[in-house]
Amino acid sequence: MLLTCNNLQKSFGTEEILQNISFIIEDKEKCALVGVNGAGKTSVFRLIIGEWSLDAGEIIKSAGAQVGYLPQMATLDSQLTLYEELDTVFEPLRKMEQELRQLETDMASQTGKTLETTMSKYSRLMADFEDKQGYESASRLRGVLKGLGFNEKQWQQPVTSLSGGQQTRAALGKLLLTAPNILLLDEPTNHLDIDSLTWLEDYLREYTGGLLIISHDRYFLDRVTSKTIEIEHKKSATYNGNYSFYAKYKAINRETALKHYLNQQKDIKRQEAIIQEYRARGSEKNMKRAKSREKLLDKMEKVDKPATLPEQIRLILTPKIETGYNVLDVQNIAMAFDGRTIFENAGFSLKKGDKTALIGANGIGKTTLFKIIMQQYKPKMGTIQQGVNLRIGYYDQASQNMTEENTLFAEMADTYPTLTQTAIRNVLAAFLFTGDDVFKLIAQLSGGERGRVALAKIMLGGANLLILDEPTNHLDLFSKEILEDALRDFPGTVLYISHDRYFINSTATKVLEMSRTGITEYLGNYDYYIDKKKQLAEQQTTKQPEKPANDNDWQAKKRTESATRKAETRKKRLEQTIAETEEKIAAHETQLLQPEIATNATAAAEIFQEKTLLEEKLLDLYEEYEELD
Repeated sequence: MLLTCNNLQKSFGTEEILQNISFIIEDKEKCALVGVNGAGKTSVFRLIIGEWSLDAGEIIKSAGAQVGYLPQMATLDSQLTLYEELDTVFEPLRKMEQELRQLETDMASQTGKTLETTMSKYSRLMADFEDKQGYESASRLRGVLKGLGFNEKQWQQPVTSLSGGQQTRAALGKLLLTAPNILLLDEPTNHLDIDSLTWLEDYLREYTGGLLIISHDRYFLDRVTSKTIEIEHKKSATYNGNYSFYAKYKAINRETALKHYLNQQKDIKRQEAIIQEYRARGSEKNMKRAKSREKLLDKMEKVDKPATLPEQIRLILTPKIETGYNVLDVQNIAMAFDGRTIFENAGFSLKKGDKTALIGANGIGKTTLFKIIMQQYKPKMGTIQQGVNLRIGYYDQASQNMTEENTLFAEMADTYPTLTQTAIRNVLAAFLFTGDDVFKLIAQLSGGERGRVALAKIMLGGANLLILDEPTNHLDLFSKEILEDALRDFPGTVLYISHDRYFINSTATKVLEMSRTGITEYLGNYDYYIDKKKQLAEQQTTKQPEKPANDNDWQAKKRTESATRKAETRKKRLEQTIAETEEKIAAHETQLLQPEIATNATAAAEIFQEKTLLEEKLLDLYEEYEELD
């Protein structure tokens, strides 16, 4: 076990931050730390690294364990270039290498016992150097820089010249190269495009230490983590699975807990009625019976009522007027700034009801294209044709028109005077504004808070085409799910930019991939887009089988016929194995839905692990089957 947290408690004055936080991280285990904004996730990190002191509880680290921490907005205070700064991680290896070279020089002029002693020292040092991957340090450094999206020109830039987001990426790269036993990562996916996210997922899955990750990127958590630790109402609960497993069984566990609570309340009322009946009879014997039952009732361990969950809030988006079938037609758009072409040949069309995600590398021009559609920029060339009755709701985090002197509540009420107070509070709650938060002044809000208010206003605007630029930024996991439900049920059309692949998977019916030279359309969600790209890449790299040198060669024909028969036989066996494996997976899924399994963490974890192995086996079987086609 790398890290054990037992009953952690923390307060500031009279405000209790954490009440009972307990969990374990084992060697090589990848864990997610989840909860609504303000639940105390970052507070747990600060306790682990010793930035804050504990009020009660204990934190136990394995002997020699090193903890590496990446805060949300990490910066590097350095006058070195980006490459030089990250290379400082390998300074101990540089000294070891210098010592090795010196020993080699010494051995050239030594003999006898002195030579033996030097050779022994050289052998130990060389083993240590190789064990610490000394020869791979340069390639590891280049791999991390490229993986995190830094081009070679940026490698030579001073760290001080990098933007805040680039510095956070650089700090992440330095931490990964340091390779501590325990990694604490607070929102590591911020400032990463999809290619960099994919690289980081692969890197962390292969990471040999333990990980504890805070992230709102559910797709990332599903691909990287195998345990989920939830903080809710200042307490922790552990689920032995990834985010999707947690989301599913949290709902099941809560439903089970609610049943236990209701059954106990029913039993308490029955016991109280019996006690009252005994007392009403008035005899000494009945009074003793009443007291005995009262004692039993007092000793009963009361089940707490499950708290109301944020998911109960639901947004319903309704266009004030419907569009025609053709909503938007973008043709051959090109854009240039100061004579430099940003992108060209950008074109796509939107039909009524489309839920379309626009993706592409950072800086490719996605937001610029949105501003062209909104007529904020004039393109170098191209046309945009709007459909009939089009009414656009545009969300751009950089420009939100609001009255600074208004409270949040007044801002919503002024914009939508027909909404009831309850409706306004529900909408604001969906975007993380609850209680007295609704009476904050717009002028007092942070950039992220202003963005959430603007998104709430857009959602209620009655538009039939929603154009949204990174709508899930600054939303916690529960609010993202509320927004996803609203967009899926929205009868209008949606076009959005997002790096949130889980969000894309959940809402998109079409994915547009933007590059410098155009836009490629994929008719499906994010998983479909990934699968299709993989298929296209395989088709391009697969070589056509060579024909026999002589078609009349009898032996060549026989070999070909034999190979074909073997392939057909193997395909039939694979089909049978695939069917059997799918049946086993379905059986495991049925088991996991059973209340007696769902409420037994150990049993659920075992079945989930078996199901995961079967799913991996099924993927291998499908790949082998496709290779035989």
